[in-house]
Parts: sequence; structure tokens; C-alpha cells
Amino acid sequence: MEEERQIPTRRKRKKRLRIGRVLTLFLVLVILLGGIYSVTQYSVGYKSANKEVDLTIDFEGDKIQAGERENILVLGVDSRGQKQARSDTMMLVSWDKQDNDVKVISFMRDIYADIPDYQSYKLNTAYYLGGVQLLKNTIQQMFDLPIHHYALIDFSSFESLVDILAPNGVPVNVEKDMSEKIGVSLVQGQQNLTGKELLGYARFRSDAEGDFGRVARQQIVMEALKNELLSIGNLSNTPKFLGAAEGYIETDYSRADKAKRIVDALISGKLEMEKLTIPVEGTYSFTSFKHAGSVIVINKEKNKQAIDDFLKK
Repeated sequence: MEEERQIPTRRKRKKRLRIGRVLTLFLVLVILLGGIYSVTQYSVGYKSANKEVDLTIDFEGDKIQAGERENILVLGVDSRGQKQARSDTMMLVSWDKQDNDVKVISFMRDIYADIPDYQSYKLNTAYYLGGVQLLKNTIQQMFDLPIHHYALIDFSSFESLVDILAPNGVPVNVEKDMSEKIGVSLVQGQQNLTGKELLGYARFRSDAEGDFGRVARQQIVMEALKNELLSIGNLSNTPKFLGAAEGYIETDYSRADKAKRIVDALISGKLEMEKLTIPVEGTYSFTSFKHAGSVIVINKEKNKQAIDDFLKK
């Protein structure tokens, strides 16, 4: 009788072992196929960029201290195939890795800036005169900010990256009809914008708000792209996006570090993003100079304090 009871028990154990082996084999197969897909799509994305980033850029970032926020100077440039161009978008993305929150500081391009070794011009002229390093030195000198890394993207590359990440478009509530000087026509209301349309939305300034409205829209675009990057629905697009970013985004990060920043964001599942525009309200005035045109003259001390308060809160 005892032997008869043991036979079914052994059969159940063998059945469980078979099921366990099948599940393990299935999981290994899924991981293997996922890895092959990711590597293939990364390669496709990298090749689609069809260019190598310039690794000879002169940039010396500040050394990050223990517990310090990591500050990345993010630039958008409309080069149109020319070697010299002005930076149209200038942001400092400050990341607290421990709490995984991001704070974005946008700098108005018409700020009248003391550019080292040059006379004062608009802030975006610093990039035209001396590239990323001179712009970094100018912002650091004006606002006493450590800048550890930089990332630069040309507008045509931005369009392509958006279309890879979100092939069905990026959801944006367009607040008014827009078309003047942006190369696209946008209609008021909730829209799914292509890369070209999203860039046009971010660059629009032909209204009463001017550059201040444009900076606000650039921050909206940053938030929308963050949401797309963290969206599970776009997970299958991420490997191709990473590959294309390697070819399109110029940065002092290594290839591994660049991918790691994106993967860290994906794994966290959540990134809080606060935004600030410099100059802050009540700290600037408009004037004009023959050599620089219409500019924004700012109270540097008040804006330095605003930045310091913003990053510490």
C-alpha cells in the first residue's frame, strides 16, 4: 500500500520538474529574443542617424562632487549645414540621482551677457563665437553654476528622434493656431504632433508673448518627451531610439553613460520635472544696442538667487 502511494507522488514531482524546465526554457528564449531584437534595433537606429558625432569638441566640464546634483547643459541648434550657428535653445537640466527628480532651467537667448574675452552680446552669441565651452563659461560666470556635461542636438536631428520614439506622434494641447515662421501649420486643440510639428510648436514666437512664450513651449515639449520616453507603449521603440541618439546627439558622455542615463530613467518609472525660466519676473528690462540689437538686461544677483533657491527647494 505504501509503495502504491509513493508512485503518484513521484509522478507529480516529475510533472512539476517538467513544467519548471519548460518555463525556464521559455524565459531564456524570451530574454534571448529580446536581446537580439534590442541589438538589431539599436543598430538600425544608429545607422539611420547616418552621421558620426564630432568627438573633437573642446569641452571641459566641472567635476561632480559627492551628493551634488548633476548639471547638463542642453542645447538646440539650427545649423542648417553651417559650421557656425547660434544656440536657439539653452537649458540646464539638473538631476538629483538619489531622489530621481529633474529640474530644468531655461535661459532666454536674448539675455545681455558678459561673454569672456569678448564684448557683451546676446547669450546665444556665445555659442556662435566659441562653441559649447564658451557658452558654458559664460553661463557659469554669470550665475555661478557648476556645469558637468553637455548635450547638443541639431533641429533636423530632433525631428528624426521624435519620430523614432513616438511614431504615432506626441500628444500636445496646442493653445492657439500657429504657422508663422515655423514651417508647419498647427491648429488649436489636442494634437498628436510629428517631429517636425513638435519642433515648430517649440519654436513659435509670433505672438504677444514672444520669446517668453517660446521658452514656455520648449518646457512643455521637454515634459511631453519625458512622458513618451517613460511610456510602456513606446518600450519597443527605445532600442532604436538609443541607437539613433548615439548618432544624432553630440555630448561629452561616453556611449555607455549616455545609454545608462536613459535606462536609469526607464527603470525608475517616474521622473519629477520642475521648471524655471531665467530671467525671473521683475528682474529684467528691455533695451537695444547698435552692436547687439534688442536685448534683455537682467539683474544678475536676483537671478542667481532665484536659481539657487530653485535647485535647493
